[in-house]
Amino acid sequence: MQLKPYARTLAVALSLAFVAGCANTGGTQDGSLDGTAGGRGETGTAGTGTAGTGQVSGTGLGDGAGQMAGSRIPEARTIYFAYDSDTIRPEFEPVLTAHARFLRSNPSADVILHGHTDERGTREYNLALGERRANAVERFLDLQGVSPSQVEVVSYGEERPAARGLNEDAYAQNRRVVFAY
Repeated sequence: MQLKPYARTLAVALSLAFVAGCANTGGTQDGSLDGTAGGRGETGTAGTGTAGTGQVSGTGLGDGAGQMAGSRIPEARTIYFAYDSDTIRPEFEPVLTAHARFLRSNPSADVILHGHTDERGTREYNLALGERRANAVERFLDLQGVSPSQVEVVSYGEERPAARGLNEDAYAQNRRVVFAY
């Protein structure tokens, strides 16, 4: 019967596609590439703040691993938002300015801005809010002189939470935009 070889080939192809889809992309949802949740790199510079207070977790520049053309990718790759808001909070402007400086000095570097929300609201509303948040960051970078061709916006809405739970701490950690280089 001719169907059996095709079925086996199809099963192998589907298995490979599944494994490729599940492959680690080298980063975490909080934006750190070293696999630690706090954004601590080899340089040991990490903030002590929490997402709910709006403090930056990792305000220094990364080590040589992210080095491109003499400039380093900033360690802090996540900024947080207030409930139901797409307004950039003033405490995160230095983080955005550091990313803008990196992108301006490395015109071949690209970044994807992942917009996220907490689980409150409908799926459609949260996708739109996540996109508005990422677009707000994109506008900030544009005003800082970053080429629009270097920036892409993706909204995940509530689909990829950084923290699970039905409390304000979990919600605050999920209202974010993550820089993915």
